[in-house]
Amino acid sequence: MRYAEWLGVLPGWSGMVDGKLEGRCVMRAPDRANPPRFCGVLQGEWGWSTVFKMTIKDILARSLSATGWLMLAVMAVMVPTSLLLGVLAGMREGSRTDRVLSTAAIATTATPEYVSGVILIAVFASTTVDLSWLVNLFGIEGRRTLFLGTATSAVDKITFWNFTLPVMTIALYGIGYIARMTRASMTEVMTQQYIRTARLKGVGFRQVVLRHALRNALIAPFTVIMLQFPWLLNGVVIVETLFNYKGFGWTLVQAAGNNDIELLLGCSVVAVAVVLVTQLISDVGYVFLNPRIRLS
Repeated sequence: MRYAEWLGVLPGWSGMVDGKLEGRCVMRAPDRANPPRFCGVLQGEWGWSTVFKMTIKDILARSLSATGWLMLAVMAVMVPTSLLLGVLAGMREGSRTDRVLSTAAIATTATPEYVSGVILIAVFASTTVDLSWLVNLFGIEGRRTLFLGTATSAVDKITFWNFTLPVMTIALYGIGYIARMTRASMTEVMTQQYIRTARLKGVGFRQVVLRHALRNALIAPFTVIMLQFPWLLNGVVIVETLFNYKGFGWTLVQAAGNNDIELLLGCSVVAVAVVLVTQLISDVGYVFLNPRIRLS
């Protein structure tokens, strides 16, 4: 019944307590004397956070905005880099370039965020260096760490100094995974008959890759890239907690640690919505990349 009340398909409880009208809908009504019968998620009432003392909608709007900028920066770094590395490795299977890039991709994929994040902090945010030569050029302070080990200040103002490490921590894992998938797809495409025919006709190797192989090779990586959005929600839980970046993942950890049930439910709804929307975009985009799907 409480779950149905939270959804808004059953009337919210209300009754007289110590001579006052109390209940779920009464607390959320502008006019406490005339509360609505239904006051759940379907009516736009997400509830009240017992930890942050704010409405769930306000908390989610603030945290999703912060995480949205983080995801945007991660995708801007991760997608072009991983596709480039995957194409370079798959163009000439078994070459030295292929072996080096494949080894690096496996190493980054095998390293979880909580390990790579600590390593990046230890290497780039623990030692103060002399950057006085950049004072006049970029207005940077004379002595400081290469990057900031916490991203708390990035919630108010994003800078290259306070935002690089959390972005790289999430991107490193995804770069390796997408690069391996792109490399496998590119390797398969380069062995197809139409590629051999183009080469035998005298078409240059670069033209073969760009005009014939690349589009077909990007079909499988496109699906993997869209799958990164749900996986990024897992990554931001670790990274935002590690760097104290107060976004969606940090909010989810705070809600779980403080038994804030309504905030946990709100975060769950958002997570499910992200998965459904990204999978829909993936299916639609797959049809445009592979027209043969329409015939079948």
